[in-house]
This record gives sequence, C-alpha cells and structure tokens, in this order.
Amino acid sequence: MPTPFPPKLKLHHRTPDWVAAEATFHIRIRIDSRQSSTLTTPLIGNAVLDSASRYHEEQRWFCHLLVLMPDHLHALLAFPPLGPMSRLIGEWKRYHAQHQAIAWQDGYFDHRIRNRREYDEKSTYIRLNPVARNLCAQPEDWPWVIDATSLGIK
Repeated sequence: MPTPFPPKLKLHHRTPDWVAAEATFHIRIRIDSRQSSTLTTPLIGNAVLDSASRYHEEQRWFCHLLVLMPDHLHALLAFPPLGPMSRLIGEWKRYHAQHQAIAWQDGYFDHRIRNRREYDEKSTYIRLNPVARNLCAQPEDWPWVIDATSLGIK
C-alpha cells in the first residue's frame, strides 16, 4: 500500500521583525491550472495592472516591477509596515477572484532581496521571462509590465 502524502504545509509569509520596512521582495503568484482564461487576456491583464498601480499610488505597496505572464505574475514589491504582506496580497487576490473571476493557486512565493546585485539579477530574470517563454522577441516588446517608468517614478 503506498504511503500517503503528508498534509500540505501552510506558509504564513510573516516578515521577520529584523527585516527593514523598505525591504523588497520577489513575489510570484500563479493562477490555478484549471483557470480557463489567462492573465494576459486584455480585460484581465489591464485590470490586474491597473489595480497593482492603484496599490502603488495608495502606498499599500511600492511596485518596482510587475510582469504578467499567461499563468503567473512576477513582481518586485516593498511593503509599508501596515501589516503582514500575506494579508495585503490575499486581499488583492480576493479582489481579482471576485471581480475578474481569477482562480488563483493557494499562497504565493516570496523571496527577500538582500542586496543590489540580487535586485538586478531578479529584475533581469523577470523582464526576460516573456522572452524565455517565446512570447516576444525582446523584453520591451512585452506589453504586460508596470515599472518605475510607467508609474511616473524618476
């Protein structure tokens, strides 16, 4: 008889107290594999990018970079010390689940960026993701991006 899989662990994504409030995180959020539409469908993609920009403008997070892919998104985000990032991301996902009928996978991936070299590496990786997936020839050809330029940050 096969051994049953252990129960799925629930990660709480609590930022340790010693991490500076302005720390940047690489965030990856996936849609459920049964989701029929993609994040790059114009209606959905525009709504997701608009809300990410609105969160930035309202200072709920600071968006360095966000790139939509058909089945996931990558972002470099910093969070103000208003509460756990898991609550903020959960609220954001719930909004899109209700208004755009996006079925998200549970949870998300996060990794704290520790230095400028790592920030540059993650930024390059995220920007090249559509090219690596053969969705465009060059990163600047991919329309599903918000960054400092599109947010009017100098």
